[in-house]
Amino acid sequence: MTDAGERTPERTGADHRIVAPADGARLRVVQVGAGGMGQQWLQTVAEDPDVELVGVVDLDEQAARAGAAAHGATAAWSTDLGELIERVRPDAVIDVTIPRAHHPVTTQALFAGIPVLGEKPVALTVAEGLSLAAAAEITGELFMVSQSRRYNDHLVALKRRAADLGGVGIVTTEFFKAPRFGGFREEMDDVLLLDMAVHQFDAVRYLLDADPVSVQCESYNPVWSWYRGDAGATAVFTFEGGVRYVYTGSWCSPGAETSWNGSWRLSGAHGTALWDGDHTPTSDVPDAPNGPPAEPAAAESVGVEIAGSLRAFVRALRTGERPHGEVHGNVMSLAMVEAAIESKDADARVAIDDVLERAHATALADERRDDVRARLESWRGPGVRRALQEQAGGAP
Repeated sequence: MTDAGERTPERTGADHRIVAPADGARLRVVQVGAGGMGQQWLQTVAEDPDVELVGVVDLDEQAARAGAAAHGATAAWSTDLGELIERVRPDAVIDVTIPRAHHPVTTQALFAGIPVLGEKPVALTVAEGLSLAAAAEITGELFMVSQSRRYNDHLVALKRRAADLGGVGIVTTEFFKAPRFGGFREEMDDVLLLDMAVHQFDAVRYLLDADPVSVQCESYNPVWSWYRGDAGATAVFTFEGGVRYVYTGSWCSPGAETSWNGSWRLSGAHGTALWDGDHTPTSDVPDAPNGPPAEPAAAESVGVEIAGSLRAFVRALRTGERPHGEVHGNVMSLAMVEAAIESKDADARVAIDDVLERAHATALADERRDDVRARLESWRGPGVRRALQEQAGGAP
């Protein structure tokens, strides 16, 4: 250990410390957060045969106690994560707290020698996300963000169809829903971009195996909207290689609504692939040089949403492989959100690298740990984008 409650990491040839009990025991997890989304996670953990709930943490003592009692026959509970880590020594932490708590919860767990699976977004800001990426590097522990909508077999099938299009050059997503949430969402600024668009932004990075370069965004609020902040937006991203991604969305468009995943179109030199967000994608490839491509063979299921991300997290800890959502890659999805908001506020195209560099400066100024600050400083040479991509292995 370094300081009280902190472990010195034992590195292997993997990108993060492997957690693989010789006896094949289940992964022992503590969950932080037992509210609405926390209940879904507690149920998912209870249903996973490879995971055992050993503790629940929540600032609300009653919620922590109830979550432990309902989903773990012998699970402990506490209002203090550090205390519970010392008491039960879990293999991993699942963070289902509100976004502003992601940074302190994840930092505490990583420096206690505990890998973390966290709900999206990676943190409240890109600056905090960069701090967490540096913390993961220093500790050698895995920090994976549960970008759960990546865990969709239809999305995987769409990516496989994209490979037949002769190089994708245009991607569009239309997202039109009319949810009446009530509560804080209806009072948020930029509610669509902040609370929902990150799912589609993350998905397009997966589909293209590329990262964004710049964005031009406009947001608005139709006169009939029941949201205080802008519930509609259109963003045009330029990706590496010149690919254009056009996102158009609204959270106040009743009638003929799209899937929660959005409606997708990918166009390339040889043809087009379509996905309605709910069913098997289709493609039309009339200009394939060797004739129409064969239908892709069925692939192994990636699981469904948070159950899929939990399964991927367990596998990554057992094998050392880098999962989708590893922090260094996932930060870029949140950077797309921040860049889009900055663009619409300035009414100008915004370079993603500028957003990353400003976030880096903020992270350095705000960082309280000398070791994390030193690691952040080391990124100055290659630049933030290069530093993140090198650690992510080039995988979005």
